Amino acid sequence: MRASAAPSSDTPVETLTGTIERVTFHSPATGFAVLKVRVRGKPQPVAIVGTTAAVAAGEMMTAEGSWVNDRAHGLQFKASRLVTAPPASKDGIERYLASGAIKGIGIATAHKIVQAFGKRTFEVLDSEPHRLKEIVGLTDARIRRITESWTEDRIVRDLGVFLQEHGLGLGQAARVFRALGTDAIALIRYRLARDVKGIGFLTADQVAMSLGLARDAPERLRAGITYALQEARDDGHTGLPRDEAVALAARLLDGDMVLIEQAAEAEVAARNLVADTIGGEPHLFLKDLHRAEKIIGERLRDIAKGSPPWGKIDLAAEVPRVEARTGKALAPSQREALATILSAKVSVITGGPGVGKTTLLDTILKLLTRHDVSVTLAAPTGRAAKRMTEQTGIEAKTIHRLLEIDPEFGAFSRGRENLIDCDLLVVDETSMVDVPLMLALVESLPADAGLLLVGDVDQLPPVGPGQALLGARAGGATDGGLPPGRGEPHHCHRPPYQPRRDAGSCPGRGRERLLLG
Repeated sequence: MRASAAPSSDTPVETLTGTIERVTFHSPATGFAVLKVRVRGKPQPVAIVGTTAAVAAGEMMTAEGSWVNDRAHGLQFKASRLVTAPPASKDGIERYLASGAIKGIGIATAHKIVQAFGKRTFEVLDSEPHRLKEIVGLTDARIRRITESWTEDRIVRDLGVFLQEHGLGLGQAARVFRALGTDAIALIRYRLARDVKGIGFLTADQVAMSLGLARDAPERLRAGITYALQEARDDGHTGLPRDEAVALAARLLDGDMVLIEQAAEAEVAARNLVADTIGGEPHLFLKDLHRAEKIIGERLRDIAKGSPPWGKIDLAAEVPRVEARTGKALAPSQREALATILSAKVSVITGGPGVGKTTLLDTILKLLTRHDVSVTLAAPTGRAAKRMTEQTGIEAKTIHRLLEIDPEFGAFSRGRENLIDCDLLVVDETSMVDVPLMLALVESLPADAGLLLVGDVDQLPPVGPGQALLGARAGGATDGGLPPGRGEPHHCHRPPYQPRRDAGSCPGRGRERLLLG
């Protein structure tokens, strides 16, 4: 027997009991279901909506809730609580098996199985699945498929009850099973946070506490140090000094720092976290962010090798032509920056508002397009891409559009197997690009192409972790930075981690180390 979570209701509660005739809709992800149920005392099946971990036609059901008149679907019974139970009659068992809930069993096979085992069918499937060989026409492969599907269905049902008892939504049951497998209930605790998408540490901690786990249990402290780094990631940091990470975990968990340090060591040994040293100071990283930074550095080093695809340009002859076309003369510092940038494959243009970044970029693009260099422009936001298009006369795309994001799965079509076709990629407002997005960009760029990053390190920081512009500039990318003009010289400010509720604006986010040399 399994039940849905029971939200409170101010309306009078009514109880309906009956047999599920049809599952009109059921979402394994959320547990939401629309059912047609033959209810005692009602001449026709009624529509019932609610949440349940798993459901199939033929099951017995009790629903608590109230009637609502839906504008689109008419009169429905909105269940605040659904309790379902396996059918007891032979007809009900056959309808259940024929509903499609169990893979490998169709209408004809369901009839054969029930004819063979009668009311003991579920008992046979639970304890003696080998007896399915008695059914004529069932191959070993199909019996295996039926047995596996039956086992999964039973575990998801049990998980539904377990999750409800410990304060989680029933819709999580299928996701938990897919992540943890047949031993899901035994493994559940903090594996929820690590292995099940959409379930965080606080939810897993709630389950663990309800199961009686001690607050200083090593399992909790090990999960807690990861939680601390995730909190820091959400505030823009790619990693933390080890002592800061341990202190933060101690605050979040109300735990002992010595025990948490031991837990951190255990997580590093298990390769769930990465320990690294930066500037002589020990740091801790989430392994995905550490890997991302490492790959970005490797890719930038690879891209920086060799000569630019546009070759050597006679700037003494070409720059006056561009100045005549634009009506704008370059300052000596801009001419120097221009020569520096065009001699390298990976460059950074930084500077505050009004120092001439746009004029310099416009000159670069006019010079290169005049020599038939294929240039692609991108920016983090639609507004920045539109402004870039208006300023340069060349179409600019958002980075997500350039990388061809799949909105359904959140993945990019562009990558190492599907590279961007260009000689030079120019990214404006790079201060807003975080480490995961920069990883996607550099993995999509051909090794023989050039990369030009433009931005002001003191402007809007990324929403996600890290600050790729600071990392590339500090790491050795050719710097075409302009004089500070009205702004101040740029510094990488790396304040200690502060929880978001206390943090004010600060110019530096993350601890970057995208070293090129």
